Amino acid sequence: MGGALRDSLNASSVPFARILLVGFMGSGKSTVGPLLASQLGWQHVDLDEEIERRTGRSVPSIFREDGEPAFRAIEEQVARELLGPEEVVVSPGGGWPCRDGRMEALSPGTLSIWLVVSPERAVERAKRHGAERPLLAGEDPVARARELLAARERYYGVAHWRVDTEARSPEEVVRVVIERLTQEPARPLRA
Repeated sequence: MGGALRDSLNASSVPFARILLVGFMGSGKSTVGPLLASQLGWQHVDLDEEIERRTGRSVPSIFREDGEPAFRAIEEQVARELLGPEEVVVSPGGGWPCRDGRMEALSPGTLSIWLVVSPERAVERAKRHGAERPLLAGEDPVARARELLAARERYYGVAHWRVDTEARSPEEVVRVVIERLTQEPARPLRA
């Protein structure tokens, strides 16, 4: 990728300061994020990786040992810091947007993009990557994924844009975002 699409974008033509990728686990946030950041010449930060770096513990161990509320408190604090700088693509965990008003309270200059995936594809991708997913533990992870996604869609739906990742490679998802940026830039969001 690159070439003409990347050449058509530069810091002055991008009408926002940062991009937030939201969506369910397995939607591609952690894979698409660095690819998109590279195309924009920006930095990428994965919220879960940053939490692990700062705490010295894995996300599953925080869930297991301290519980989800403790993890969400850490996540909120770290996200607040990461969503301030400019020229950054941020990939939070799938549960981060799921607090009333959180998406609506994003700082000016933030473009939010919902990477859409089905529960079945999300579980398939999670299994393929071998990641431990505490919220999918149990006998029927697809049923649990359906429940979680149904509860989260109203939060994800606040995003400025939606991009279907179901049958697209990460590179194709980035291409769709870059093309959309060049064809119909988001309303000016810079503060």
